[in-house]
Order: sequence, then C-alpha cells, then structure tokens
Amino acid sequence: MKTIFSFLLFSVLLVLPCQAQDNANTINAAIVNNLNRWHEAAAQADFETYFGLMTSDAIYIGTDATEHWDLEAFKHFAKPYFDAGKAWDFKAIDRHVFVYNNNTLAWFDELLNTHMGICRGSGVMKLENGTWKMAHYVLSMTVPNSKMQDVVSVKRTDDLNLLKQYKQ
Repeated sequence: MKTIFSFLLFSVLLVLPCQAQDNANTINAAIVNNLNRWHEAAAQADFETYFGLMTSDAIYIGTDATEHWDLEAFKHFAKPYFDAGKAWDFKAIDRHVFVYNNNTLAWFDELLNTHMGICRGSGVMKLENGTWKMAHYVLSMTVPNSKMQDVVSVKRTDDLNLLKQYKQ
C-alpha cells in the first residue's frame, strides 16, 4: 500500500508541473496570437477586428506627447486611416509576454518594424469572455543613445511649448 501511495504521489508531483507549463504555453500562445491579429488588422485596415480586440475601456498612447486616447477618441482618430484602406503596418521583431498569476491579466513589450523605423510597443492585455484583449497600449520611438542629443535638440521647442500648456 505504501508503495502504491508513493507511486501515486510521485506521479502527481511529476504531472502537475507539466500541466502548469502546458497551461502557461497555451495562454502565452493565445496572447501572442491576438497581438499578431491586432497588428495584422491594422495592416489590412480591418477596423472591426482591430477595435474588437480592444477592451471597451482601452487606452492608446501614441508617439506624440499629446496622444493619450480612450477607445472612442482613438477610433475617431484612426477611422479615416482605416476608411482609406491603409492604417499602419507594425511587425513584431521581438516580444516578451508576462502573465499575472491569476491568468486574466498580462503585460508585454515588443520591438516593432514600422514606417517610423524601429519602435517599441508595450501594453496590458485582459482576458474578457475567453478572449485576450488590449486594455492599454503605448507606442514609442526608439532613439539610439548616440543620437539622443540630436533628438533632444530637434524637439526642444515643441517640448517647451507643450510644457507651457501644462503649467497653466
């Protein structure tokens, strides 16, 4: 009896980590799939799919300091691009996904090949009704450290003007 119990305990201890890893791989694959679908929908100017993969309270933060949109404002901004049949085409070249331990919340960062060169996207995805959806996305341009002073010089006047608005 003791041998059977030991065997069963050993089997359970061996199988549980494998099942947990399989579950983590399945969740990660679903998140990556929906991130890819989200980017592909923009590239194909598929408005319904793109915004259908976002939560109703989603936030999108663009590369311009003034771009902080809730879902409806972002739809309003993006609709003319989608209607024209050419939104944006971002291709992930590197991505890291982290799933919170309750398996309903994840965050990620990705390097993207875009019309602006290499950019970074980062965000939060939530599991809603069995589908991973974008809840918060931040798009930012990458700047090589060796070019930082050049970029700072180019945007100095714009930044100063924007700072004046925030001081009022």
